[in-house]
Amino acid sequence: MSADPVLAGYRQSIDNIDAALVCMLAERFKVTQKVGTYKATHNLPPADPAREAQQIARLRNLAADAQLDPDFTEKFLRFIIDEVIRHHEANGARDERLHSSR
Repeated sequence: MSADPVLAGYRQSIDNIDAALVCMLAERFKVTQKVGTYKATHNLPPADPAREAQQIARLRNLAADAQLDPDFTEKFLRFIIDEVIRHHEANGARDERLHSSR
């Protein structure tokens, strides 16, 4: 059975897009790690609900313009934001332990 070249081409495109998504997420998490460190050292809360709401609204509009389901986009972004907050909370707890052990 021979491979379907059209399907193989589509799959290669998907593979390339998936790789780009992973690289973009890695870059995003590098920046949010810096944000988390900054927040921890300046005693700022790990979550910023106003900023999150603003980002969700902005990206829902962007998704609609790109003909992507805004609800899916919000769920995807919420998953990412929740993970970032979890990292920020861990940074804050680690920073507290460092300061209390001195």
